[in-house]
Amino acid sequence: MSVDFAATSSTSRLRIWDAPVRLFHWALVLLIGAAWWTAEQRMLDLHRLAGYSILTLVLFRIVWGFVGSDTARFSSFLRGPLDVARYVGSHMFRRGAPPAAPGHNPLGGWSVVAMLALLITQVLLGFISVDVDGIESGPFAHLVEFDTGRAAAELHEFVFNVLLGVIGLHVAAVLFYLLFRRDNLIRPMFTGSRPWVGKGPALRFATLRRAVIVFAVCAVLIWLLLAYVSAV
Repeated sequence: MSVDFAATSSTSRLRIWDAPVRLFHWALVLLIGAAWWTAEQRMLDLHRLAGYSILTLVLFRIVWGFVGSDTARFSSFLRGPLDVARYVGSHMFRRGAPPAAPGHNPLGGWSVVAMLALLITQVLLGFISVDVDGIESGPFAHLVEFDTGRAAAELHEFVFNVLLGVIGLHVAAVLFYLLFRRDNLIRPMFTGSRPWVGKGPALRFATLRRAVIVFAVCAVLIWLLLAYVSAV
């Protein structure tokens, strides 16, 4: 019989997510929604601003994946195909089972990479996209041929639909863990901690000062890139 790990007497709370990861997550949710809405309403100045902001966040998350807290680092959650298959086959469908890892499980880790890759692709395509009449375009569109810009615009829309599908799978997975596994993945992304049975692993957390410096550097790099290309 499975054991509900969140209901055992030896359960304590373990800090797993730092503030930068949580802020990144919810800011990204808002910015993706803003990017969709501004595109639908043809508010393209704001749409481009949302794209710049998303790219800054994604660049920050990639860098944070190397210099951030333990659970934020790619080395802590990216596993090979055998580990992913083992997790899916022997752990994922065990109702009430304890978490496979403090942070992302082997399958969830690759979903993070897929999401980041799609977001980068989406923004970069938007940078060189041109609308049908050639009036509205991305900041780098002047560097490519008109037909290339139109093809990028069509791919930009296609990749966004793929991204929506991945987001839908992510939401479905969160609901599966909540309703079937009895494992609430939403609350820790607000509070930073989760229930843990027994002695938790010793996790190292990076300072907020480091996060602020990394984010500032990423923001300046994106600004410099935009300024340089606009001047070409």
